[in-house]
Amino acid sequence: MTDPEQAARAVALESARAYAETFDGRLAAAYLLGSLSYGGYSAAVSDIDLALVLTGSREGDAAAFQATSESLRERGALHRKVSAFWGSLPALREGRDDGRFPAIDRLELAVHSELLFGDDVASQVARPSTEEILLEGARFAVGVLATDEVVAEFREPRRLLKDLVWFTKAVLFPVRFLYTNRETTGRAARNDEAIAWYLAQPEAPAAALVRLAEQVRAGRPLDPAEADPLLAAGLLPIYRYYLDDQVPRLRAAGAPAELVTAFVRWRERLSTVR
Repeated sequence: MTDPEQAARAVALESARAYAETFDGRLAAAYLLGSLSYGGYSAAVSDIDLALVLTGSREGDAAAFQATSESLRERGALHRKVSAFWGSLPALREGRDDGRFPAIDRLELAVHSELLFGDDVASQVARPSTEEILLEGARFAVGVLATDEVVAEFREPRRLLKDLVWFTKAVLFPVRFLYTNRETTGRAARNDEAIAWYLAQPEAPAAALVRLAEQVRAGRPLDPAEADPLLAAGLLPIYRYYLDDQVPRLRAAGAPAELVTAFVRWRERLSTVR
């Protein structure tokens, strides 16, 4: 185990104990999710994903969770990388989210988690359906990646050339979405397998940009002089490739009309960007 990973695990455990104190005996279990659980943690860009399972929910839990999260972020840069998900065991058993627990993270909890402390209840968590994961991922993509600010950034990258976390996420989000939607059923996809799959697709655009994002994620410094031409040539083609796959998939899944329309308009906007 590397020292950065040890440090991340220590922060995860410290954070989990802070939440346990906040919830005063109602924290049934705390888990690691993401790369700290299934491997591939990157000190440069990875979040510290933490899952908190409560014995039950009460009014005021959301405010208490938020207050503890803000307090933890004040402890330092590594604490600011903690991304915590929480919900009650009764809701998780029923496949509901009564806290902050998106479907893909509930799936990770069920099949790809590592117990930090408490009773191991992961096997009791209901696995979300493929359709639920598709729709939730689509809503996330529209909300985060289809904004005017992001579309403008794709046109003239500035933050992408200096913020290595945003660079890797912007390039690899559609890669992981594509892999999850096409190839995985009943489990969460890892970045490394999504990248390997994407690079094996003969028609997939911008392989050099995806390889660079993979290398930056592994710790290579982000060199703007190298990244700028690759972004200019490849970022929009990756997103057009993703959207061309996603729109018919959403229609086939019976997605709400407004979500399909949002994707169609997103694709049209990217078609006008040169």
